[in-house]
Amino acid sequence: MMSSGGGGRSGGGGGGNSGGGNPLDRLEQQLERSIENVRQIKIIVSDFQPQGQPALNQKLQQVVKDLQEIDKLRPKVQDLQVPLEVFDYIDEGRNPQYYTKDCMEKALAKNEEERGKIDAYRMFKARLMLELTNVFPKQMANYRALRGDERVTNTP
Repeated sequence: MMSSGGGGRSGGGGGGNSGGGNPLDRLEQQLERSIENVRQIKIIVSDFQPQGQPALNQKLQQVVKDLQEIDKLRPKVQDLQVPLEVFDYIDEGRNPQYYTKDCMEKALAKNEEERGKIDAYRMFKARLMLELTNVFPKQMANYRALRGDERVTNTP
């Protein structure tokens, strides 16, 4: 199950988990909320004051809820396969969306290379047929007749 990445993504980190929608989009939203809560915990902890304890407790409870929601979404996205190279892009600090672009560019280059080979074989075949027709006109006429090739032969 691969998401097409449709345009209906809402970027809000608002409250509540919407019951509908694409599971991949819901997972993305939940992960964003969880990351934001962890970021806020980091801020609270970095300059901890005793009066900040209730806020810290509330944020920790929210992270636990976020992780539970993420776990609930797991069965709906468990068959999602991500190429390992995407993680390499992330590790290198590159945008993982460039992975698709790079794959397309590599495929295009390979396609051009293969097209060149095909063209070279076609030219070779045409040249070979011409030379064989010049050397063996009767045999090539028979060969072409067997193949159903109606082209005119170059007989001397």
